[in-house]
Amino acid sequence: MATADNDASVQGSTNLFVARQPIFDERQQVFAYELLFRSGTENYFIPGPNPDMPSSHVIAQSMLQGLPALTDSKPAFLNFSRSALVNDFAFGLPPRDVVIEVLETVEPDADVVAACVRLKAAGYRLALDDFIDRPDYAPLIDMADIIKVDVLATDATARAALCARYRSGRRKLLAEKVETREIVTETTAEGYQLFQGYFFSRPVIMTSKAITGYRLNYLRLLKELNSGDVDLQRLEDVIKQEASLTLRLLRRVNSAAYGFRMTTSSLRHTLVLLGEREIRLCATVWSLAEIARDLPSEIIISSTVRARICEHLARPAGLEDRASELFLLGMFSMLDAILQQPMAQIMETLPLSDDVRHALSGGANKLRAVLDAVVAYERGRWEEVAVLAPQAGFTDSDISACYADALTWTREVFAGA
Repeated sequence: MATADNDASVQGSTNLFVARQPIFDERQQVFAYELLFRSGTENYFIPGPNPDMPSSHVIAQSMLQGLPALTDSKPAFLNFSRSALVNDFAFGLPPRDVVIEVLETVEPDADVVAACVRLKAAGYRLALDDFIDRPDYAPLIDMADIIKVDVLATDATARAALCARYRSGRRKLLAEKVETREIVTETTAEGYQLFQGYFFSRPVIMTSKAITGYRLNYLRLLKELNSGDVDLQRLEDVIKQEASLTLRLLRRVNSAAYGFRMTTSSLRHTLVLLGEREIRLCATVWSLAEIARDLPSEIIISSTVRARICEHLARPAGLEDRASELFLLGMFSMLDAILQQPMAQIMETLPLSDDVRHALSGGANKLRAVLDAVVAYERGRWEEVAVLAPQAGFTDSDISACYADALTWTREVFAGA
């Protein structure tokens, strides 16, 4: 999962691009995030003079103060190549904040083993990426806290054998490149304790799966919240249909994020203070969170971050008057995973413009171009971003500039919710 950065770009770049991918535990709660870095726009395809110079060099030099904010104070898995290991780049990062991920390209020579010994002595955790069971890896296996197994490249029999051999009270086995819930179920049964991949956004479609009563209530709320022009009285009536939304709005307006000098316990006063746009955005997020109550929380967090980035990209994309539609597009882009129904069936229940419907169906248009660039950025697919961002009318730097704000806004929306 690493991206290689050349020496010149590491030394000269002032921009830093980062995406994060969640790692789940057995309860489908976020255990950590793997951070994917690139140091600038010029090095998508250009190999550097030192092929071992990894993105972790950029992390050590440029991201020391930003890791907890990027990962919501959860551990950050950081890719380390041989050069980063033997040059002790990790020692600029607090051991509690990071897991040092040794790339599969690193040969376990004497210098690498010695570097890992130093890391373990200093309290760092080690993970082995794209693990292949080789005798010469024994010294690293002995020190590893986490072993990552590629489920796409390893069959069920081999996966189970690796878990039986290497899982211990101290060492965890992580299934990576997990794309379906079936694989989560299989690897859990095999003994895997951690999971990484896109499974939460690649649902098992159950076309006959019924939507329970409480989910139907929130779907109706979503429909009304996004049904076009709604006056203040009607908006208040809609919000009052669900007490939890009223409580959350009151908490939000009285939170430090807004800095109002007075407090309020009136829904009408809250609506006036926050404004229609903010209320719709927050209420939409919270309604979807309730619909997805039984799913990993990361699915809603990812949807919200994606929605906020899409919204902010409206201006550079020349779609400023469609910012709200872009927010909904990002927010609803995982609805099939949330409801476990085909997207076409879900869209019949929501008041969406033809362009948003077309984009959610995978059709090509200006809105979909924005979404595709954002999704590629989320997943650290920098080569795709280099192509997709200009096609959508902006640069990858525009996405990077939106990313931190999206994380902060999402954190505030869910604070105390």
